[in-house]
Amino acid sequence: MDRSMGLLVIVAGVFIIVVGLLIYSGGLSWFGRLPGDIRYQRGGVSVYIPIVSMLLVSLALTLIFSLLSRFF
Repeated sequence: MDRSMGLLVIVAGVFIIVVGLLIYSGGLSWFGRLPGDIRYQRGGVSVYIPIVSMLLVSLALTLIFSLLSRFF
């Protein structure tokens, strides 16, 4: 059990590093500006609702967790 938990932590760490490098290099600059994300600006009021972006995050996390559950 301890070995699989250690491997899971290593995989999660590598994933976080890869996402961090993508954000730092500008590889994810499109994220948050997808068609379907709602932006409303008028006067001093600004509202942003990232519907499509959060659907993509949900889909990606579902795929990752289902793959991890098959291996662990």
